[in-house]
Amino acid sequence: MKKSVISLMVIFVAIISITLLSGSSHGARKKRPPHHEYGNVVIDNFSRGNKMSPVVFNHWLHRAKYTCRLCHADLKFSLKANGSKITEEANKKGLFCGACHNGKEAFGPDGKGSCDRCHSYGKNEQAKNEFYPFTRQFPRARFGNGINWITAEKEGHLTLKDTLSGKSGKREQRTAPGDSVIKPDEQEMPQIIFSHEKHALWNGCDLCHPEPFQEKKGSPKFTMEEIIDGKFCGTCHGKVSFPVLDCQRCHTKPTILER
Repeated sequence: MKKSVISLMVIFVAIISITLLSGSSHGARKKRPPHHEYGNVVIDNFSRGNKMSPVVFNHWLHRAKYTCRLCHADLKFSLKANGSKITEEANKKGLFCGACHNGKEAFGPDGKGSCDRCHSYGKNEQAKNEFYPFTRQFPRARFGNGINWITAEKEGHLTLKDTLSGKSGKREQRTAPGDSVIKPDEQEMPQIIFSHEKHALWNGCDLCHPEPFQEKKGSPKFTMEEIIDGKFCGTCHGKVSFPVLDCQRCHTKPTILER
């Protein structure tokens, strides 16, 4: 049997295995969300307690306009859903969402129904930027939002803002290392080509180093099970970035089998 056929079979088995593993603890298979909902976060630390609908945060629109580093490093948004404990008072002081949603950078609370644009959970709120018209010309992908965001940026569909006046500190000028090759323990699996350049464009260095990845090459070791569990690469992939079901997006370098 040809090596290419073996590789394809291994990838197929891996996809099936990951799909089964991604089910709930009761063994039920998770239903994939529609493209426009992939990556959405329902923020409900205090909303219901204050008789407000929870906030539906649509990652796709924000990642189409801003780098991940701007929100998660400069504005201190937790990478964990509902980890920031955002309050209305904090927003009014220009923190978290209030850093942009102030009527200048983006719409702010105007007393004319603008609250419902964010506090939209359970409502039929019409968004200003609809996903499908907005992304109609974007390059496609098989999973997640159905969008290849990296290619979309390269082709000029996106212009990402990386700093915010009064919020972003001085950026340390660092040269991103070249691509790294990560060899899986399973010899038959194609090797991973990790692009520092692509990740640095969106995240900078701050969001990956020193946690969850040390800067020393090859450290720490991690497994697919840990990634699926939301650790290491799974911090973003499977939540906002494309999911691990899309094996061939990472495992791109064919492996020469040793006999």
